[in-house]
Amino acid sequence: MKILTEDALLVCGHKAGKVNIFGSQNLVTINNRQILVDNDPESKSISGCPNIGMGIKPCTNTLPVMQGYCSYIKINGRRLCLDIVEGLTDGTPPGTVKYSVQTPGQSFVEVR
Repeated sequence: MKILTEDALLVCGHKAGKVNIFGSQNLVTINNRQILVDNDPESKSISGCPNIGMGIKPCTNTLPVMQGYCSYIKINGRRLCLDIVEGLTDGTPPGTVKYSVQTPGQSFVEVR
């Protein structure tokens, strides 16, 4: 599994909605790009979700991560984000639309 950097691409389940993600720690980088840690993918805005229509709410924010934090490697006490990060969005139908990693933002470092 690859470690996510600030260049990772996370998308909503409708594939066009992009999660506006950024790193919150600056202690460790890969190729001069911040590594993402616990909570970085959460409560982030989503732009470009095409799920629009009468009575339909597009994905506009990420909810808590359901899987994808590394349990044994931490930076300043915060778990690393891996390329299996996945959680729900606030889009409709509620509790069914997930966001996930399309690309990790780097191809050098992985966790086994």
